[in-house]
Amino acid sequence: MKNSKNSQPHQASHKSKYKNTVPPQRKKPDSRISNRNTAEEVAPGDVIVVTIKRLGINGEGVGYYRRKAVFIEGALPDEVIKAEIIRAETKYISAKIKDIEKRSPHRIDAPCPVFGICGGCQIQHLSYEGQLASKTDIVREAFSRYAGMQEVRMKPMLGMEHPWGYRNKAQLQLGMQEEGMIAGLYAADSHRLIDITGCPIQHPKINEAVDRTRNVLQHLNIPVYREKSNLGLVRTIVVRWGFQSGQLQVTLVTASDKLPQREQLVKELRLAMPELTSIAMNVNPKNTSLVFGHKTFILWGEDSIRESLGDLEFTLSPRAFFQLNPLQTVKLYEAVRNAAGLTGREKVVDAYCGTGTIGLWLAPYAREVRGIESIPEAVRDAKENAAHNGRANATFYEGLAEELLPRWAKAGYSPDVIVADPPRTGLDPRFLEAVLRTKPKRFVYVSCNPSTLAKDCKVLTDGGYKIDWVQPVDMFPQTSHVECTVLLKWKGASD
Repeated sequence: MKNSKNSQPHQASHKSKYKNTVPPQRKKPDSRISNRNTAEEVAPGDVIVVTIKRLGINGEGVGYYRRKAVFIEGALPDEVIKAEIIRAETKYISAKIKDIEKRSPHRIDAPCPVFGICGGCQIQHLSYEGQLASKTDIVREAFSRYAGMQEVRMKPMLGMEHPWGYRNKAQLQLGMQEEGMIAGLYAADSHRLIDITGCPIQHPKINEAVDRTRNVLQHLNIPVYREKSNLGLVRTIVVRWGFQSGQLQVTLVTASDKLPQREQLVKELRLAMPELTSIAMNVNPKNTSLVFGHKTFILWGEDSIRESLGDLEFTLSPRAFFQLNPLQTVKLYEAVRNAAGLTGREKVVDAYCGTGTIGLWLAPYAREVRGIESIPEAVRDAKENAAHNGRANATFYEGLAEELLPRWAKAGYSPDVIVADPPRTGLDPRFLEAVLRTKPKRFVYVSCNPSTLAKDCKVLTDGGYKIDWVQPVDMFPQTSHVECTVLLKWKGASD
C-alpha cells in the first residue's frame, strides 16, 4: 500500500516475494511429496504444485491439492505455483510461493516499494483489469458458497478510470528509527512499524502533508509516544483532504494535553502547508489500540473542513466519519438510488445510517426518510448534515433498527423501501426478522463483505424476497475489498 524512505531494501523484498521466483528458507527436495498419497498426509516443508483457481476474500490465491483448499499469498488466478507448505490443517493448507511455473498475464510489478510488507494493499501486483474480474468472481463465489445461488444477476463492476490516489484520509502511527522519526503502518500480524512515504493510493496532497508534518515535529524535537514505556507525546498523524473543497486538516493525536512549543509548531506547520484550513490536537492518554481519545482541541483555524458529495455538503470535524473514496462513493450512492426506485411518494428507512449520507442522498426523491443509528455522535452529525443541506424530509433517530422498526409498525408506519449499510459482520438476526415482518417492497443492501452479504440474502430470499440484481463497486482499488449494492424485491409486490 505504501512507500518507504528506504526504498531499495523494500523493493528487493517485494520482488522476491511476488515475481517469478521466491527462494525458500530451507531447501526441500521436490520429490518428497511423491510419497504422500492424500492431502491429509502432507506436512509443513513439503512442496506441492497447485493451479490457482481464484482469489480469496483476503486477496490470496486459492487452489486445490487433492480436493483440499490451498491458500497461497501473492499467487494469482490461472498461475501454476510450486509452493512450500506452511500449515496443514484439517480443512485447508497454507503455503508460500517457491516458484511460479506458469505466470499470469495479469501479473505486474507493484509500484509501491513496501507492497507485501505494510499490509494495506493485497493485489497491487495484479493488473487493474484483473482486479475487477477477480473481485467480481469473489462476489459470485460468495453467493454460490454461502447462499447456494449459482445464477445471480451481476451487473458489471463499477471501477475507477484512475485507480490510484483516491483516498482522502491518512492515519499513520509515529515511531523512531536510527535515521529519525517515521510515520507508517504496522506490518501484518506484528508490532513492527513500516515507514511510509508517497503512498500511491493516497491523494498526493495527503502524502505531502504527512511528510511535512513529520518534518516539523522532528525539527522542533517534539517527542514521539513510546507504547512500551508509556512515555513521549505524539502518537499519530491524521490528515484529511477535501477533494472538492481543496481544504486540508491536520490532527495530531497526543498522549497528553501538554503540547510544548505550541505557537512555534502552528507557525511552522502553516509555513510548510499554506493550504491548511485546520490544525487540531486530539488527546488519547490510554495505552490502547484505539487511535482517538474523547477530547479534541483546535490549535489553529476552523473547527472542521468542508467536503461535497454531489450537491450535498458536509462539515468534517477531526473525528467525523466520511467515506474514504469520494469519487466511488458517488457511484455507490447512485446505485442505491437506482435500486430504491423512488418516485417521490415513498417512505424510506435508512438503517445503520451513520452520519446520514445515504438517507440524505435519497431524500430529494422520497416522500420521507427516517434514519436509524445506534451511535449518538453519528445521529447528531446526521441531523446537522440534514439541516445544513436543507433536507427537511429527513429525520434521524438514535436506537436499534430491530427495535424501532416493529415499534413504528405498531404505530402504523410501514416503509416502502429499507436501505441497510451494516458493518462487515452483516445484519443483526433480529433486524432480518424485523424486515421480514415489515415486508417493504424493496430492500436495498449495501455491503463491504460478500460473505456476510450472501448469508443475509439467503435469509431474506428464504423469507419471501427475490434478488433482482447485484452491483459490485470497486471502492478500494489495489486491495481485496469490494463493495456491493443488492436490490431485493418482495415477491408479492408490484413495481
